[in-house]
Amino acid sequence: MAQRKGAKPPAPPAKRRRALRSHAWFGKLDRDGLAHRSWMKNQGLPHHLFDGRPVIGICNTWSELTPCNAHFRDLAEHVKRGVYEMGGFPLEFPVMSLGETLMRPTTMLFRNLASMDVEESIRANPLDGVVLLTGCDKTTPSLMMGAASCDLPTLVVSGGPMLNGHFRGELIGSGTHVWKFTDMLKTGELKPEDLPEVEAGMSRSAGSCMTMGTASTMASMAEALGMALPTNAAIPAADSRRRTLSHMAGRRIVEMVREDLRMSKVLTKQAFENAIMANAAIGGSTNAVVHLLALAGRMGIKLSLDDWDRIGRIVPCLVNLMPSGKYLMEHFYYAGGLPVVLREIGPLLYKKALTVNGRTIWDNVKDAKCWDRDVIFPLDKPFKKLGGVAVLRGNLAPNGAVLKPSAATNSLMKHRGRAVVFKDIDDYKKRVDDPSLDIDATCVMVLQNCGPRGYPGFPEVGNMSLPLKLLKQGVKDMVRISDARMSGTAYGTVVLHVAPEAAAGGPLALVRDGDMIELDVKNRRLHLDVSDAELEKRRRKWKAPKPHDERGWVRLYCETVQQADTGCDLDFLVGASGAPVPRESH
Repeated sequence: MAQRKGAKPPAPPAKRRRALRSHAWFGKLDRDGLAHRSWMKNQGLPHHLFDGRPVIGICNTWSELTPCNAHFRDLAEHVKRGVYEMGGFPLEFPVMSLGETLMRPTTMLFRNLASMDVEESIRANPLDGVVLLTGCDKTTPSLMMGAASCDLPTLVVSGGPMLNGHFRGELIGSGTHVWKFTDMLKTGELKPEDLPEVEAGMSRSAGSCMTMGTASTMASMAEALGMALPTNAAIPAADSRRRTLSHMAGRRIVEMVREDLRMSKVLTKQAFENAIMANAAIGGSTNAVVHLLALAGRMGIKLSLDDWDRIGRIVPCLVNLMPSGKYLMEHFYYAGGLPVVLREIGPLLYKKALTVNGRTIWDNVKDAKCWDRDVIFPLDKPFKKLGGVAVLRGNLAPNGAVLKPSAATNSLMKHRGRAVVFKDIDDYKKRVDDPSLDIDATCVMVLQNCGPRGYPGFPEVGNMSLPLKLLKQGVKDMVRISDARMSGTAYGTVVLHVAPEAAAGGPLALVRDGDMIELDVKNRRLHLDVSDAELEKRRRKWKAPKPHDERGWVRLYCETVQQADTGCDLDFLVGASGAPVPRESH
């Protein structure tokens, strides 16, 4: 039938709005819908919040036992403002908080447990999108891992670093100076009565370590992966712009739900390679290796130590921050922060990688400007030529080990020395400062049974403090090898993450005092100069350590944890299972 002259054309069919996951809880006019809405209303929530708007979960790791995250209640309120502005319905919920400064034996023992808490909390509740409030070291990977297993629209907001530390006219960095001051206490350069002043000067505000330790590294990884808004990595916790960023994240997550921009659309193989490049350029923590491998495993993306080594060879260190350099995170932010670093390595980046703000990584950073070239160096004139993580292999580490060249001593990057072996951390603490210990500066310190199963939990004890008698001689660094991790704030020629670990029967368990060990970082070689026949003889005599516990989490962890070269996730958590709506509870 012909249309009449002058008549308006028929309106296009209305676009059907995508059914939100939360509708299964709040959208039904039956017994279950009545119950869900009614109980929520006891908090003073008005009825119109249940009208089908996106429900945004704010996953909060606030805890007074996690000082780095102690300001997260305030950040959550700013996220809520943004969610409300965009017509969303914010609901804050707590998950296990992992505080690096207090938890024993190590927070890494609980990273996977926290990720399970996050995953199941998201899946079990009426959430359409999630904002992850992360800060202290393991909170960032654990929250991203748990959320990745659900694959809802998700955005990371980091808590930010503390203000710069100061002590008697000296710039001091949290973590980094802990190791330095510990050695000074040993030699008498620092007195016990100086500690209150040191402690107060080091921790001057809310926030995480203000060095390029694991917390700042993982905040940078979230931004480089595209999982956080630009500038997330470096804004100090005390800066009002951290609250502004939280507010804008609240606005953006509502849009992400409406766009159905899920984690799987952001966390691609190219995004992970961009993050590995960024880690090299910032002189980031070796802990990022384990965490990104685990996160990739949750997404079903093939990422390996070979990827880390390949990329680490081509990206120099551009950022002059402790522990690799002399500045701190405040300086980094004022110099332009991570956007400047990403712009500098632009020729190497996968520029079309999508980020949570809906733009590509290159669109976000192409106009970034550097305001201090003593903090962030250009790609053609880097701060240090060796920036990435070096992956070492050999008969001592058949599945790989890692070393951070930017924090190591050049003269020790190729070294052959006599092994001085500590069978575990207790043996090390008992003997390291014994004047009769047979050790000199040319020796190689070897620490066993501190890996994922061995400790248990893979602690940050790999950067062993040097023997007191050598410190008094002025020795500053030695080659150290272990199946443990190292704090991102630490430094030295330290070989870490040896896989398989000693407790799993790896060759590290077979090293004895007096064995010669060769380290050749340039050629990526870590060799124990012992014949195969002798090693086999030792292996037949080796006995696996007794289980750490017969019950609970520690037992489950030790029975199912993977090795360092694949990320130390639990074997049954690898891969994602989405967030289908579960059965009703009544």
